[in-house]
Formats: sequence, C-alpha cells, structure tokens
Amino acid sequence: MRHAKKPSARRRRPRARSRSRSRSRGTRLLGLLALTVITLLTLLMIYGYEGTAGPSGEARGATREPGMSAAPKSPEPTSPPKRKGKAPASHSPGPTSGPGTFDTAAASGASVGTGTIRRYKVQVEQGTGISAEAAAKEIDAILGDPRGWTANGRDGFRLIASGPYDFEVKIATPDTVDRICGAAGLHTRGEVNCDVGDQVIVNLKRWNTGSPQFAGPLHEYRALIVNHEVGHRIGHGHETCPGPGRPAPAMMQQIDGLKGCRANAWPYDEHGTYLGGPSVP
Repeated sequence: MRHAKKPSARRRRPRARSRSRSRSRGTRLLGLLALTVITLLTLLMIYGYEGTAGPSGEARGATREPGMSAAPKSPEPTSPPKRKGKAPASHSPGPTSGPGTFDTAAASGASVGTGTIRRYKVQVEQGTGISAEAAAKEIDAILGDPRGWTANGRDGFRLIASGPYDFEVKIATPDTVDRICGAAGLHTRGEVNCDVGDQVIVNLKRWNTGSPQFAGPLHEYRALIVNHEVGHRIGHGHETCPGPGRPAPAMMQQIDGLKGCRANAWPYDEHGTYLGGPSVP
C-alpha cells in the first residue's frame, strides 16, 4: 500500500505567502475605501452648508440641491399664499363705519420745505386695521417729496405727535367721513374725501382701494389724496385737464374722470414745473 507523501515545507511556504499577500491587499482596499468615505464626508461638510446664516444672521447663499451646478443663482421670486374667499388686505375697502374715535400717531419728523411751515398730526379711526404710525410715515414722505407742494418754495410741513398744530390728517371710515364733512355742508356720499375746518379727512375706502379712474399703484393714489386735500388747505382750488395726453393736475377731481388727461398724483414734475390746468369755478 502506497502512502501519500507529505508536502514538503518548501511547498507550504508559498501558500502562506499568498495568504499574507491577500490579507495585505484587503487591508489596503479597506484603507482606501475608508479614505474615500472620509474625503466625501469632508467635501459635503465644506460645500453642503452654503445656505446657513453667518454671524449677522444674513444668508450667505442658497444650498445646492443634488444635480444643481455650483454656479450661484438669483433666488426666484415667490408669490404669497392665496387667501381663499378673501381679497388681498391692501385692496379690501375696510369697515364702512367705526366708533368715531381716533388714535394719534406717536411720530414726528423734521420740517420739509421753506416758507410757511405748517405743523400737522395724523390720526386714524379706531377699528380700521390701519396703523397710525405707518400712515404718518407714508404721509410724511408724500408731503416731503420734491414733486409735492414744497417745490413752490413757499410752503413747508412738519409732522408732530403732540402740541399746537395747524391741521390734522384723519383717515376715517366712509360713515364717519360723511358725518364730519356733512356737518360743514359737504356731501361725500361715502366715497370721497374732504378738507373742512382744520381737518383733512381721508376716506378709508379710497385709502385702501384707490380709484377706478387712477391707473397707477395704490401708494400713488394715496399721494394724490394727500396732495389734493392739502392743496385746498394752502389755498388752491379745483382745476381741470389742460389737454389730451397731458398729466392731470393734482387739484383735478380725477375720481370723476380724466377728460383725456393721464392720471397723475403730483402738483409738480421732477424738474419743478407746475402741472396745473384751467381753474374750475
């Protein structure tokens, strides 16, 4: 019976070396894989948080989504969520009536213009949903605009919160406007504004919605309201359209139709030219 020969030590060594080389290669592969993972994590940490806020709280950029290029893009404008069954707040006419009591804006400003400086307060009827301070800021900007009445070099204004005043600008509900203006014999019909006594009375509906005859932004129509009524206060009467295609005078009753003129909120243009028209008796 023949016995199998035992493998010599010389044959066993190469197998041992082969297993050693396999372990070495496996270790290197694991090391390379770990290094790759660490590198990827490092890159993600560096580039994945571009949109986080800096120390001042301002965003540094937009976080890139997978598949987007690294080039920065301007943010796309987003629309506010639509309210179902309700018009936007800025175009809601607001309440028709109110309590007839007013909040006075706790705001004041520097004098604007030269000549006769008239001090005025801003008041808003309670329950209208309008901030008296915000309204005062807007009216102050209107009266201080270089296209306003200060361009004549004779009239100036100063917003005050308390103390003696020359007139008040009051934003009131249509019913309250009718009551105050009607007491002076003026018929505002729940629709328009008036200047009576020491008061400029602004109809809340007009302040919130503008006019169908005025094809401009709401803040421009608010400027027309203020410029028209304050124009009466400083001595200007009504005017009419000076000609087709020309700017309608601020002292024109534009809510009744433009008669061929273009809607315009300002008594002067940017060059200081008066945008007037023929007087209306």
